[in-house]
Amino acid sequence: MRWRSAHTVILFALTLFILGSAPWVVGAATRSDDSPFPVTAQAADRPTPPALDAVVAVVGATPARAPLPAGFLGLSLEYGALDAYTGGNPAALNPVFVRLLRNLAPTPGQPLLLRIGGDSTDATWWPVPGLARPAGIRYALTPRWAATARALATAVNARLILGVNLAAGRPNLSVAEARALLRGVGSAHVAAFELGNEPDVYGLFPWYTGHHGLVFARDASYSLNAYVKQVRRWESGLPKVPLAGPATAKLPWMAGLPALLAAAPRLKVVTVHRYALKGCQTDPDSPEYPSIANLLSDRSASGLARPVAPYVAAAHARGLEFRVDELNSAALAGCLGRTGVSDTFASALWMVDALFNMANVGVDGVNVHSLPGAAYAPFTFARVAGRWRGSVRPDYYGMLLFARAFPPGARLLSVHVAGGPVKVWATTAGVVLINKASRAHDVTLALPQPGAAHIEWLRAPSAGATTGVTLGGVSVAPTGVLPTPRLQPVSQVAGRYLIDLPPTSAALLTR
Repeated sequence: MRWRSAHTVILFALTLFILGSAPWVVGAATRSDDSPFPVTAQAADRPTPPALDAVVAVVGATPARAPLPAGFLGLSLEYGALDAYTGGNPAALNPVFVRLLRNLAPTPGQPLLLRIGGDSTDATWWPVPGLARPAGIRYALTPRWAATARALATAVNARLILGVNLAAGRPNLSVAEARALLRGVGSAHVAAFELGNEPDVYGLFPWYTGHHGLVFARDASYSLNAYVKQVRRWESGLPKVPLAGPATAKLPWMAGLPALLAAAPRLKVVTVHRYALKGCQTDPDSPEYPSIANLLSDRSASGLARPVAPYVAAAHARGLEFRVDELNSAALAGCLGRTGVSDTFASALWMVDALFNMANVGVDGVNVHSLPGAAYAPFTFARVAGRWRGSVRPDYYGMLLFARAFPPGARLLSVHVAGGPVKVWATTAGVVLINKASRAHDVTLALPQPGAAHIEWLRAPSAGATTGVTLGGVSVAPTGVLPTPRLQPVSQVAGRYLIDLPPTSAALLTR
């Protein structure tokens, strides 16, 4: 153990007194800045500035929620992104992409749930003889595309939520598309069909630009009731596969969720989309402006999750699944993240916290959205001398840390925090500490049953860094291979752990 000063010795003695009398808290983490273990460890890769503030945290012994469902953490892709990421050859998939997906399911045999759709849902069709191509269509599906999706699902043990065109307003087109996808991808790999993408903004954002200007999929009066009627009309012709929806961009429609669920018995997966910030926001004083400071605020993590809690409860009351099947840092009307924010290390810290917050309100799964060219894409790929090479961005490391700290079957533990800006999440698999501040902090943590422990650091040169990210002291190779992390042993003092938590960093403590 490294004692920094006499001040630290006195502070540690005081924290022992506080921990000895701290009450246990029942339920999920009481605050989004909670903190879970006590450790005597310091990141070894760079000096830690003197810590001016102390954080005291106590982890409860009783699980606060049900076990995390299998397939909680997944990816969301646009239809065209599948070819870009896989290479489009079902017999020779991009092996780097396959490895990066497998990394997110570290437990052997753990399934992934991939969602394919997004904006391209309503710009895609399956060409059928006798059906005219709608003007808003920009992408045509083919048997090769379906074979590629099938090959990817097989390679990574995934099931797919597939978007089906609703904007065109033609049930026969949607039915033909769904039947062809089911036939080509295979029923074993199709978890659900999602009707339309963000239908709540059909009347706000144009579907396409025609010869006479902007064309909207629906008029401004389009409502949840109108959507419900169309779902009922469409579902009678669709294959007997569960439906997902309403895939809303915003939450007002969700107030009518009970009516939707009552009218659409085949709807088995309730879906919404959540973005922390608005990529197109130009007012720097707005809390939705895409800046690093706003991304690291509690509003972008706990504030993103809390509003969906009532709808999660409504879905669960009917035995249905609730997924945020499109999530990322910043987006709006074509603004796909913000360079200098979405591609920085701040996005990794945000990602870990946001995913934990979603799990904390009972969400059954989250799909992180990605497409080539987006500032928030977790990775990019290129072929060099005939070989695939990948470049992993910071937010992917945040996904990895969450997957390690909260595997399927693990459960959240309650956390009591006596003060401080450090956020702590505890599960039956480990404890995550997140320091979003620009100063270091002393963290004293107590566990119900202390024992030998190790710590794994998530680090980067700064919150604004776009490179130099490490998890457990290692980085993902261009081949997608994730080297074995270096774990630092953590000593105990009087059954507590003392951690020197560097600025803008995160750590996973496991035993």
